[in-house]
Amino acid sequence: MINRVSPRPRAKTDTDLLEGTLRVIRRLGPARMTLADVAHEVGLAPATLVQRFGSKRGLLLAVARHSAATVGEEFADIRRGHDSPLAALGAVARCMTHMVETPEALAHSLAFLQMDLADPDFRRHAQRHAEAMRAEIRGLLDSAIERGELVSSDTRRLARAIHGLLNGSLLTWALDQEGSVEKRIGEDLEKVLEPYRRGSSPGRRPSRR
Repeated sequence: MINRVSPRPRAKTDTDLLEGTLRVIRRLGPARMTLADVAHEVGLAPATLVQRFGSKRGLLLAVARHSAATVGEEFADIRRGHDSPLAALGAVARCMTHMVETPEALAHSLAFLQMDLADPDFRRHAQRHAEAMRAEIRGLLDSAIERGELVSSDTRRLARAIHGLLNGSLLTWALDQEGSVEKRIGEDLEKVLEPYRRGSSPGRRPSRR
């Protein structure tokens, strides 16, 4: 009889572990989360997480660093699925709604934001994330101008305004919860873009000054 050897399980990458950690953070928040919680989520022993990341703080910092470093990849994935740059921007907005799927998820996201603001190490990664978001949004706006979807404008300032709008829309929806969050963020984004769209009335077009 031939001895059948079960294949060795595929080693989990750091990305697998960090994405699992994000799921736990959304459920429990960064304060309540333990290495044991993450280990259970990803199917590893807590000691393995310690070997890779050193501590809970090290793991959370790795999550923050990974989130900032992968913004470009996430935008590229979305852009590949849309011919229109503005359609891709709408898809980005919809992707951000996962932060407010439940009131608890929003609270946990805000708890992580508190860490970003209070701890210089976390703040550095948060700043990189914000800069990457604005740069990618600006890239979509520039592409939309090239494609004739938008009139020429100061895309650096418009990208900054849209970035602030997206975050603010999620927070205000979580407070009043009127309609769906996808509908809210889509309407708010359209309101900001409306004066810049090709075909808008001349009197409503923004000045480039």
